[in-house]
Amino acid sequence: MGNAELQSIHVHPVKAFRGVTPREAVVEPWGLAGDRRWALIDDGGKVVTQREQPRLALAAAEPLPGGGVLLSAPGQEPLTVAAPEPTATVPTHVFGTKVEAVPASDAAHDWCSGYLGAYVRLVHMDDPATRRPVDPEYALPGETVSFADGYPLLVTTVASLDALNSLIAQGDDAAEGPLPMNRFRPNVVVAGTEPWAEDHWTRIAVGEVVFRVAKASGRCVVTTTDQDTAVRGREPLRTLARHRRLGTRLLFGQNLVALTPGTIRVGDPVRVLS
Repeated sequence: MGNAELQSIHVHPVKAFRGVTPREAVVEPWGLAGDRRWALIDDGGKVVTQREQPRLALAAAEPLPGGGVLLSAPGQEPLTVAAPEPTATVPTHVFGTKVEAVPASDAAHDWCSGYLGAYVRLVHMDDPATRRPVDPEYALPGETVSFADGYPLLVTTVASLDALNSLIAQGDDAAEGPLPMNRFRPNVVVAGTEPWAEDHWTRIAVGEVVFRVAKASGRCVVTTTDQDTAVRGREPLRTLARHRRLGTRLLFGQNLVALTPGTIRVGDPVRVLS
């Protein structure tokens, strides 16, 4: 793979909110430290994402010491939310999986509901080691995940985005491109590979940390949402449907599970182990 390296790291403390881009991150078994430990749920306990609420793209969450978050959004005063004590939990449904989560303060619920104009609650995953297993079809025994869509980490490559943008430029919706990487909301972005090289990885090392490649990532309508304006278009799904379809899934990026603990840093070499 030559001189592949870790170009950027992305942590999203609240699922569906914009996140932060630290220079380094601790890798825990269930994902990057602090990534997607919080989520919004509706009155039925179902997790709310940009699929239903594109305006979440404009809301931001910054991690605070002790597991709390600083929330900000257009038209809202910033709000500091502490990690709640796990004295009681509420059932939370993440894509058909029931997970127990700890509700945040009423002030946090009100802030989030006020921003969206719909009743939601903010909940916290207090113990990701036990709360939610990875899809057993693609998991090893004991693997767990935070509120991420299905797997602890998502990796994308710069070369594959460049290739995708070239295809978009040749299509009917060329004016929508080129798309930035934030459409795909990855955790780690790798530079220095060939386009689509990640399709063939089964194990990789990023610096000192070894990852298992669980499966390719099937993409949804969130990728059509401009993360700076919350406006939806048709790309990249239109182009992925033509060039990157596997059955009903439109593929971009790979899902990862850490096999060893450690810290990853921007600039770390990325090696394909198998």
